[in-house]
Amino acid sequence: MSVRTGLVAATAVAVAATLAGPAVAAPAARDHDHTATRQAMDAAVKDGVPGVTATARDTHGTWKATSGVGDLDTGRPRSTSDRYRVGSITKTFVSTVLLQLEAEGRLSLDDKVERWLPGVVRGNGHDGSRITLRQLLNHTSGIYNYTADEDFGRRYFLKDGFFQHRYDTKTPEQLVQIAMTHKPDFAPGTSWNYSNTNYVLAGMVITKVTGHSYAAEIRDRVIKPLGLHATSVPGTRVTVPHPSSRAYSKLAETATGPSYDVTKLNPSLASSAGEMISSSSDLNRFYSALLRGKLLPPKQLTEMKTTVKDGVAPNAGYGLGLIDRTLSCGVHVWGHDGGIHGSTSSAVTTADGRHSLSLNFNGDWSGDSDAVIQAEFCGK
Repeated sequence: MSVRTGLVAATAVAVAATLAGPAVAAPAARDHDHTATRQAMDAAVKDGVPGVTATARDTHGTWKATSGVGDLDTGRPRSTSDRYRVGSITKTFVSTVLLQLEAEGRLSLDDKVERWLPGVVRGNGHDGSRITLRQLLNHTSGIYNYTADEDFGRRYFLKDGFFQHRYDTKTPEQLVQIAMTHKPDFAPGTSWNYSNTNYVLAGMVITKVTGHSYAAEIRDRVIKPLGLHATSVPGTRVTVPHPSSRAYSKLAETATGPSYDVTKLNPSLASSAGEMISSSSDLNRFYSALLRGKLLPPKQLTEMKTTVKDGVAPNAGYGLGLIDRTLSCGVHVWGHDGGIHGSTSSAVTTADGRHSLSLNFNGDWSGDSDAVIQAEFCGK
């Protein structure tokens, strides 16, 4: 699930074998073999991803590995401590804060959007008085996805537009207004469609309810309490803190052609739908704490885990900023995916929070994160 959903085809392109070296791994925890995970990471690099970093944590301990490179010019390998843009994984953090506010009695997920953001969701058939906060969080609102707008795509996802506009600042209100120039995808509650606009609005609701930015609320309620030292909400900051790798994109509608360094960009174009930065270790800690009930009371965690079919994968359901996947071996994992220029990430954990995996590709046109997840939890 990505800020770039629907805009760029993801087909495999090979990278020169000289760039793709073997996986570099910390010693595997005793009695637990991550060979299949390592092989899936190597396969992603052979299929065209510049590099991958992953961290798994289970009852045996923590395992970290990389494959490929973090810099195509120098051949520098990726680091297991890399910070990276996590894209739509941001949505789980946003949903967690809204659910905390519900638990505190400051809002209800059945509140209409119009109550908190009067006049904002209006135009071309959009009507915030018919849409609940819950429908924002589970993508059943029908609100148009602003990143699917053709002009937005040309300006921010294709080469000429990106290099001209990569440092633009976009306000949440501007992003929502792009969506309001289109008709809704469907009437609220009648279907499902992934829309980044939903979570831009969710961030705006957090600000309206608390009087603080959504970023400040995430820092105070999640990042600081959990000690997520590699996690940040960058706002308009264009750089990624070190240690980090370069990020690459084709900046095209196909996966052919040259790769461009897109590491620097103003992430306000993603806002509360996908601007955050984190690391694999931090993401494991976050999702493990979330599923173990350390961030939400039982009622709100149950709401978060109440899913609707996502209309994309037959083995997946979408809750409130949380995806449930059933793997081929029958294991259920909960988490989210995220994509933004030059960065594709996945973070999942078992329902008891005891086995977690987070990974990142520093290219956005290739790579099978599902294969890595399948390998880690099913051993194949």
